[in-house]
Amino acid sequence: MNETIKLIAGDMEIELPVITGAENEKAVDISSLRQLTGYVTLDPGLGNTATCLSDITFMDGEKGILRYRGIPVEQLAKQSSFVETAYLLINGKLPSHQELTQFSVLLNDQSLVHEDMQKFYGNFPPRSHPMGILSAMVNALRSFYPELENMTRQDALDMVVARLISKIRTMAAMSYKISRGHKVIYPRPDLDYCSNFLNMMFDNPVKPYEIRKECVDALNAFWILHADHEQNCSTSAVRLVGSARVNLYAAISAGIAALWGPLHGGANQAVVEMLENIRDNGGNVKPYIERAKDKNDPFRLMGFGHRVYKSYDPRAKIIKQICDNLLEALELDDSLLDIARQLEEVALNDDYFIDHHLYPNVDFYSGIVLRSLGFPTNMFTVMFAIGRLPGWISHWMEDSTDPKWKIYRPRQVYTGPTIRDYVPINKRDSES
Repeated sequence: MNETIKLIAGDMEIELPVITGAENEKAVDISSLRQLTGYVTLDPGLGNTATCLSDITFMDGEKGILRYRGIPVEQLAKQSSFVETAYLLINGKLPSHQELTQFSVLLNDQSLVHEDMQKFYGNFPPRSHPMGILSAMVNALRSFYPELENMTRQDALDMVVARLISKIRTMAAMSYKISRGHKVIYPRPDLDYCSNFLNMMFDNPVKPYEIRKECVDALNAFWILHADHEQNCSTSAVRLVGSARVNLYAAISAGIAALWGPLHGGANQAVVEMLENIRDNGGNVKPYIERAKDKNDPFRLMGFGHRVYKSYDPRAKIIKQICDNLLEALELDDSLLDIARQLEEVALNDDYFIDHHLYPNVDFYSGIVLRSLGFPTNMFTVMFAIGRLPGWISHWMEDSTDPKWKIYRPRQVYTGPTIRDYVPINKRDSES
């Protein structure tokens, strides 16, 4: 017998079906609620509302679990590459050796961008944020690369996906080079995805960039850890915009815009800026700890706590180890890391932080990793966007092929004035 929930609304009594997920999570199906009762639900922030069925990513915030297509993120970060993880998310399975090679070749073949796109960069104001530029440029890709003809829908989609994943890193590196007035570095066919990006970012004619395995491994892991995270703000934006049946470029552009926010993708930049502020003011973390515990003080310790995780963010454990290994390999002594370690030690042992589930999240150490790799802080969120792209694409594809698809149309509870008459402007003047 299927499980149901009984709902009593006034003199009405109805039964609503219960949906059980693969990990035994329960959801009450309220899709018929308004039709049967005239009621809607109210859930600000959608913290208790599932908007879809999805088989892409599983999270358990209480237990600190994150899996892509069933595979723990810890295993992927240690054993996989970002390109292989992207294939897993988009295609639902790990690739064979031949499939991975074909995918890698396709990414390499699509890595160049139209030369005319460089003109776009020159027309943005000098202080434009890279995320705003990236969102606009991804949307512009549709104009340069219109619908593919004489191809099956799947082949055309595979090509569009490859274009996005490959060209987004080229466009990101190009924007960085142009912003600094440097020569644009083109992708090389002999380099893999991460190595190519690092080379496009940091190589220059007078000082060739040395591609170090430790840096490539760190970047691979960083992007894998950010590749998907269930129905977060930017992913929901991609699904919402995509539900209007816009093209993939437009949906991804919307996701980039959502990720730009300081409470979402911009958090890793905010962490580094906070650590720099602590360092510049003497390096003593205690006053900042006390301010964070004062409910009357608007100050927040960035990089602590998470909307979903109520235990240690599993990605934070991995990125912390990557951070330690990278700094040791590069023989870097970063004062910000010392401050970060002090803050973490206090947070893991202070009753206030433990009771409020304020554990370090992935943003806490990822900014230091990117800083160590040489990325400026205004590129941090762009790095997040490149990593999250496979997840966005996966969710757009899942939603676009859902047989129960509907355009997103949330309800509201209206709290404004009830009906009133229009007052002509001459009477409004006299009444005032």
